[in-house]
Amino acid sequence: MEDIFELIQAFRVKKGWDKTDTPNVLAKSISVESAELLECFLEEEFDIEHVKGELSDVLMIALTLAMDLNLDVKTLIQTKLLEVDKKYEDK
Repeated sequence: MEDIFELIQAFRVKKGWDKTDTPNVLAKSISVESAELLECFLEEEFDIEHVKGELSDVLMIALTLAMDLNLDVKTLIQTKLLEVDKKYEDK
């Protein structure tokens, strides 16, 4: 996972986005990109390449937000899985 964070951060620095992106901007961007991902499934013809592009946008921005907030993604996901497991007990 570290290599992905490094790739994203290097790209942000190259574009200067590391200086302009704020958690507020990133959170709004996740919403916009999620809507674009949803649109992929509302189209008459399914296009996996379009899905891959939009899903990549959502993932990159979410990972960027986690990095900027110094959050450990693995811990976040493990904690959330435990919460969801308790909420939705096995049948």
